[in-house]
Amino acid sequence: MGLLGAAAFDSQRLRARVGYVYDQAAPIGEVILGAPSAQAMEIRFHGRSAHSGMYPEEGRSAIAAAARAIADFRLGRLDEETTANVGVISGGTAGNIVPEWCTFVAEARSHDEAKLADVVQEMLEAVAFAAELGECEAETQMRKSYRGYRFQRDDLPVRLACEALQKTGHEPSLGLSGGAADANVFNNHGLGCVNLANGMANIHTPDEQISVADLEAMVDVTLALVDAARGSADAS
Repeated sequence: MGLLGAAAFDSQRLRARVGYVYDQAAPIGEVILGAPSAQAMEIRFHGRSAHSGMYPEEGRSAIAAAARAIADFRLGRLDEETTANVGVISGGTAGNIVPEWCTFVAEARSHDEAKLADVVQEMLEAVAFAAELGECEAETQMRKSYRGYRFQRDDLPVRLACEALQKTGHEPSLGLSGGAADANVFNNHGLGCVNLANGMANIHTPDEQISVADLEAMVDVTLALVDAARGSADAS
């Protein structure tokens, strides 16, 4: 979750020059040339509790402040390279109590580091404004989730992938992804690692699935990748 396993793995144990991850929800044949960087943040608003029926004026609603901040965020697909999301929110203690606290978890992603920094700053400014307006305090914890990467068509990992896909009867297609994979971590550690589509469908939903035929097809792709690497002077 959040690429924590790949981040904890000691990549110095690997002797490979290139690597592959199968974690792209698309038909077999898609080769991911690049994935975004991401910034995760946890925002906690502190207000003041009060009886909501008898003394609401004495309360400071942390939920209202958080809602105001989220309403000011630009969420979803901001442009072809950038997205933002609020995925978890919790707060309050009872329906008859002005909520003293509210926490939400948000993220922003972009293939462009400058755009990512701008979006994060914009979100932080919205949080500060909402806290001031609601007479609340806001605590922010930032975490750099992962860094992006970008390959060119003629880079070795891409060439080997295309050769293996063609050998197994799949037409290679090159593209970018809005999602991250362990490839992000391995590339950041210096191992040229490409993410390949493996036929997954309906990811991050209760209907997430992959067919047995696609699993078997990726076995063939894997063996072809080994053959392609073994026959390449650059990979030896």
